[in-house]
Amino acid sequence: MNPGPEFNAELLSRYDRPAPRYTSYPTAPRFDDAFTVDDWRAALESRPDPARPLSLYFHIPFCRSLCFYCACNKIITPNHERSLPYLDAIFRELELVAAELPEHGRKVSQIHLGGGTPTFLSGGQLADLMANIRRHFDLAEDGEYSIEIDPRACSVETIERLAELGFNRMSFGVQDFDPQVQKAVNRIQSPAETFAQIDAARAHGVESINLDLIYGLPLQNRHSFARTLDTVIEQRPDRVAVYSYAHLPEMFRAQRQIEKHQLPSASEKLALLELAIKRFLEAGYEYIGMDHFALPDDELAIARRDGSLQRNFQGYSTQSQCDMLGFGITSIGRVGDSYYQNIKTEKEYLELIEKGELPIAKGYSLVRDDRIRSEVIMTLMCQGELDIIDFESRTGITFYGYFEKALPRLLTFCEDGLVELGDRKITITPRGQLLLRNICQLFDAYHKPQVERTIIQSKAI
Repeated sequence: MNPGPEFNAELLSRYDRPAPRYTSYPTAPRFDDAFTVDDWRAALESRPDPARPLSLYFHIPFCRSLCFYCACNKIITPNHERSLPYLDAIFRELELVAAELPEHGRKVSQIHLGGGTPTFLSGGQLADLMANIRRHFDLAEDGEYSIEIDPRACSVETIERLAELGFNRMSFGVQDFDPQVQKAVNRIQSPAETFAQIDAARAHGVESINLDLIYGLPLQNRHSFARTLDTVIEQRPDRVAVYSYAHLPEMFRAQRQIEKHQLPSASEKLALLELAIKRFLEAGYEYIGMDHFALPDDELAIARRDGSLQRNFQGYSTQSQCDMLGFGITSIGRVGDSYYQNIKTEKEYLELIEKGELPIAKGYSLVRDDRIRSEVIMTLMCQGELDIIDFESRTGITFYGYFEKALPRLLTFCEDGLVELGDRKITITPRGQLLLRNICQLFDAYHKPQVERTIIQSKAI
């Protein structure tokens, strides 16, 4: 069991610098528009094994109102008919992608609807989407089918409908229950409406409930956030994600609505995170890493223990054997050793789909060095340690020789108690868990601080 992070304010302040979240390696800013649909097809043809399952991700960008903290690609509209052309294009994209797959088909073991607000769609629209998915893909009976839910754009009746459609995992956006914080970020949401939907999900057999929180929002303090944490813990969700708010108004227009002077100080923000970790560990949750907590019998906790935990563009996940296909604007997929991303704007997306063209805008095909570095980074992100002997036997490299340039910084991290280095293993210590992004960055061949000025990234804490 992961004992959770150790806090050291001086070290955390010293190392609190921008770093990637490593939901992929290389990270999305490295994707290139030289990657084409033909490259995607070639990657698909290199994975003909019918036993290898698929994971499908659908980006539903519509939201009824604007949350000021949001950094997602979204379309704000109160008009629900606004989504009709987009949903029709999703149906057509499903058809186009399915036509590229081998005739024998491949089982789908995961589906995830993200946003935006997937529950912006009506129950009938969601039923149509699932019907179209089933028309073109073979869904596993025991698959993981998840959806992100904004309780303000949902109801108990919608939850019941979702369960009937086969969604067995639901993630509820909460962020914070304090009324003043909610007002500051333009997201008014009562505990009662949220918990009524969670109760309905459980009553209708939903297997896993996740709640999302954010620390570092305007007007948050330890006392108010403690009340939110206590309220959440009383509900006993299977998983909780506690994300750091990254204030980047120069990059995300919505965040310009937030008064900077209302944001917690760096020390107060760190105290909010420390409080959250302390409360969830005391309540019996396991620290998965990078924002995530889970009860010991949840799939995430089990996957971390048995080594099958993975990290992708939705965060930590299970079923690392899947290839991922993305649908809708900005959605990202991975097939074999290739990443790809769809076009960003709705207008371009609709135009390409209308012409019967796949909306892939860019991507990246991994070379051997990428695969080696990716395995190191993702293993550390998911397991907190790397078995050097096993790694060397599989890759044919000498670990400390291959990563010779990273060694001086690794030794510094070792001196600071963030990592332990040995002949057999490299291990992230409890003190280093909150600086996991910084440690993994040492193995990133594309990280060049002296020239990397155009990529805006959130800080580690």
